[in-house]
Amino acid sequence: MSSDSAPSASSAPSAAWAPLTSLHDRAVLADRFGRDPELHLFELGDLDEPFWSHTAWYTASADGPVALLYTVGEVPTLLGLARPERTGELAGLLRAMRPVLPRRLLAHLTTGGVDALAPAYRAERRTAMLRMALTDRTALAPHLGRGAGLLGPADLPDLLALFAAGYPGNWFDERMLTAGPYVGIRDDAGRLVATAGVHVSSPRRRVAVIGNVTTHPDARGRGLAAACTARLCALLAEGGADHIGLNVRADHPTALALYRRLGFTPVTPYDETVLTAA
Repeated sequence: MSSDSAPSASSAPSAAWAPLTSLHDRAVLADRFGRDPELHLFELGDLDEPFWSHTAWYTASADGPVALLYTVGEVPTLLGLARPERTGELAGLLRAMRPVLPRRLLAHLTTGGVDALAPAYRAERRTAMLRMALTDRTALAPHLGRGAGLLGPADLPDLLALFAAGYPGNWFDERMLTAGPYVGIRDDAGRLVATAGVHVSSPRRRVAVIGNVTTHPDARGRGLAAACTARLCALLAEGGADHIGLNVRADHPTALALYRRLGFTPVTPYDETVLTAA
């Protein structure tokens, strides 16, 4: 395997059989992802700590797709997104990566990515997802002013209780409470009943990815998720985020409708898949 830089575009063989290249230069990676920031929000955010130290980046051509392997937690995450005209190159990259991948992983891959890893890997679970980006910030205004306030470390027990009731099995790291803003709404009794936070927020890269939008089952249908998401987006925009996005299940019409009302539009579909070596 080569390292640091790919061969020149004029000499690079096709992605289907090109040598796998490991990238280590954050400036090079930032330049690649910055050409399509809404597609690559997670990658741009992961160029900063505390994520960078747990990442490995691969490509198979000088200007082709880049895949990220994030090795935190029991199951590493593989991220490989490409626009439709480059899915063939992404497939070639993923085939080249099979020898360096762990035996079990969570993969976020655009069209053809999962198939490129077969038959070496089999899918345990496959969920159709949609990346969306905030493209109309004026749509946030009607949902502001509902009392969504900032959360901090002291709110962790209440936040965990809310997730257990309204979003069991979600991905959450308590460091998120300090790494990026989380907001919430409490009811008259002081119980936390709605929240929205970030998976990745990078002021340096001017990007943010919203996650863990949750409403307690007893408080749904009141617009609280919209209020929290709108407040969070406003805070992120005030902090300099030019590109704000989120991931949502493609088969969740309520969530899709919510985000469309808030000014989000689709960027790309992709599959979230748990893969195990065959």
